[in-house]
Formats: sequence, C-alpha cells, structure tokens
Amino acid sequence: MLRAPWAGSGRQAGVLVALTDEEHPRVLLGRRALHLSLHPGEIAFPGGKREVHDAGPWDTALREAFEEVACPPEAVCPLGELPPLLTRSGYTIHPCVASIPASLTLRADPGEVAELILPRLDCFTNPAGWHVRYMNEPTSGQALPVPHFRLPHDTVWGTSARALLLLVNLGLQAELDVSTFKENLE
Repeated sequence: MLRAPWAGSGRQAGVLVALTDEEHPRVLLGRRALHLSLHPGEIAFPGGKREVHDAGPWDTALREAFEEVACPPEAVCPLGELPPLLTRSGYTIHPCVASIPASLTLRADPGEVAELILPRLDCFTNPAGWHVRYMNEPTSGQALPVPHFRLPHDTVWGTSARALLLLVNLGLQAELDVSTFKENLE
C-alpha cells in the first residue's frame, strides 16, 4: 500500500485506527493519562502531532502507537485512510486504518495512556449509543454538533467519535447520521 506524504500545512497529527484481525474486530482505544495538559482522561486513538522527521501520517501514527501502547510497526497491516478531520483546536487529524493481530501484547505507557480499551467495532453501529452535544467553535463561536458514544464505563467523543462514525459508516455500512442523534444535556 502506498503511504502518502504529508499534504498541506498547519498543525497536523496522525492516529492509528487499529482493528484486531478476528471475526468481530475490536478497535484499539486508550484513555489519555490524567496528568497530561491536553485532553486528560479522554478516550482516543494512539497518535499525536507530526514531528519534523515524519514523512507522512503513517510515520506519525506508527511512531506514536509504538511509544504509547508498544504496538510494533511491523505488526501493523495498513488498510487505508479515513478523510482528514479538523479539530476545534485547529489540528488536521489523519486517521490511518490498519489491522493488528488479536494476540498482540500491547502495553500502555503510563506517561501517556492510563488504560487500553478494546471494544468491538460493531458496538459503534448501535444508534442507541450515540448522542450529540453542541459545542462552540473557538474562532467563530458557532455551535457545532459533536458526536458522543457511550461505552459501558465511559464516553468517546469529539474527533475520535467522528472517526469511529466514518469507519462504521464506510466499513460496516451503518448509515448513521449525526443529525438524527438526540441532544444530551447532561
């Protein structure tokens, strides 16, 4: 698979959307460490910001996945990329979708990840798990819908939730539409 180089400018990041190679794939997520200054405790994919030596999004995603959860790059089988997603903080996130062995031993780096979470991907096709909250866009102040998905003990939201929506809509034909999600004012 051809791995595209970085395109465009500005703040960019690559994340690894890793799916286990089993009949009912699980998706690799992690809870960010609570002591981090950005997004502490949030559920996210392994990944991070582009560094000078990263030739493209895959380089960033693989480097960060190795640093954060000890996922060896040679165990990753690239499947494709989701469209880039713009965050409220101005980052362009490049989701790199791959398969990893279900038997792979992963280990969270406590400096970055508090715990690993591996829910089945098909759980995200359940419309009852989804809701939306409206958040103001920092520069314009415009209220934008932000998808949220309830896991048994937590919530995936924001850019990670948007990537999961894209993934289940494209890969599992879930046909979920954020405009149909009910607002949750909790």
